[in-house]
Amino acid sequence: MGVSINSMGLFGMNAYPVQVEADTLRALPSFDIVGLPDASVKESRDRVRIAMKNCGYEFPSTKITVNLAPADLKKSGPLYDLPIFLAMLLVSGQLSCPELADKAFLGELSLNGGLRPVTGVLPMAIEAKAHGIRELFVPAENAAEAAIVDGLTVYGVEKADSLISHLLGIRPMPPAKLQETEQTGSSCPDFSDVKGQNAAKRALEIAAAGSHNALMIGPPGSGKSMLAKRLPGILPDMTFEESLETTKLYSAAGLIPKNSGLIRVRPFRAPHHTVSAAGLSGGGSIPRPGEISLAHNGVLFLDELPEFSRAAMEILRQPIEDGKVTISRASGSFSYPCTAMVVAAMNPCPCGYFGHPNRPCTCTQAQVTRYLSKVSGPLLDRLDLHIDVQPVEFESLSVTEPSEPSSAVKKRVDQARAIQNERFRGTGVLSNSQIPTAKLSEYCPLDDRASLILKHSFEKLGLSARAYDRVLKVARTIADLAGEEVIHSAQIAEAVQYRSLDRKYWQRG
Repeated sequence: MGVSINSMGLFGMNAYPVQVEADTLRALPSFDIVGLPDASVKESRDRVRIAMKNCGYEFPSTKITVNLAPADLKKSGPLYDLPIFLAMLLVSGQLSCPELADKAFLGELSLNGGLRPVTGVLPMAIEAKAHGIRELFVPAENAAEAAIVDGLTVYGVEKADSLISHLLGIRPMPPAKLQETEQTGSSCPDFSDVKGQNAAKRALEIAAAGSHNALMIGPPGSGKSMLAKRLPGILPDMTFEESLETTKLYSAAGLIPKNSGLIRVRPFRAPHHTVSAAGLSGGGSIPRPGEISLAHNGVLFLDELPEFSRAAMEILRQPIEDGKVTISRASGSFSYPCTAMVVAAMNPCPCGYFGHPNRPCTCTQAQVTRYLSKVSGPLLDRLDLHIDVQPVEFESLSVTEPSEPSSAVKKRVDQARAIQNERFRGTGVLSNSQIPTAKLSEYCPLDDRASLILKHSFEKLGLSARAYDRVLKVARTIADLAGEEVIHSAQIAEAVQYRSLDRKYWQRG
């Protein structure tokens, strides 16, 4: 009589229940795994066979068939080693356990019966609970991750022998406990380290307050990278929902540190400019999250933006707009969230000194034009704030008093976000950068003077409809920082200022 063991599978970020069914037949000894297994699943046959021997059990000398149901979904990864191991013991009569209907098992076996960690445990644990599973058995290094799920008893298994002893009631294992982690990262560098650059700091404060994308343009050594690396330190603390979704992403990508639970620090991803388009968006035969998804709820920093390949830059356009990236393969379509702040930095020309007040530019006009044209107009249009980062003056560098710390800036950002949370309660909108176009007139009221300035700026600068929307959203954030409900002329003027740098460098309009 056959046996059935509960397990789970993962397709992108979507988990689903898997039944590991096993039965024997009087025939020549063989071991077959069916149900659309990939190569790593088929290799379970040899791992399970040797693990059983080294744990003191006999491998059945009959024809064995293991079915991974549902059979129409591709199964990948070594996580089915543990349930197949249990199924072999049950079907051969070497193990007799109480009812296992409310228990699920997953994990990779080593040849000596130890368990190695697997990827995607958190989304699988969430789905297991949704399907009535009450106890989940995972490798010990994955236990803290799975213990995040409330209402699910998680056991971290180090060796197959200890699992058998637990199931038989000989040596019960203690359930895993939720690991409490810090809300903010103490390792994040502080804005007080940056001398001068008050205008750039103000622009990044606005970006953080409204979750706006930004582009910093300036000569080498002006502090663009320093400013960007300090941006996570002024962002609002992550909510539980944000932490859970970010942790699910990192779990699916296999990037959660060992024995760690919920990710509570906003991600900061800074891929090198040699990254491929697939590296940014996600890829592979079974696509995994790319850099833009791994920056979800955090910051994606693109240093030396024009040095990225054209394909890599242009692939950002739709994810920036939609907040998700969809990758289609023969095996199906995978969607990953990517609501991240995109912050880019670049020099104004190949030598870096075009427009410098003191150092002459050694580039020809053709070289400058060719360099700047690597950043397309549609991508530039999607970056809400264009920040001119000027060289730091000696007087600013020689000042001994520390600059304003990140904690002081964060207080203002938190106050602005609190206003937005109240404004958008129940709408699904999380920040000013996500205001739908149809709601701009409702959420962004202008006084008469501000309307007139916006009209003149739109006509003079030749702004696109998208740029017009983004100017309004940035102005809304500036007004929130000032505690104003109606957007006034000074706030709309400051927002327009952050859209005019492309006229200085790209010479448009």
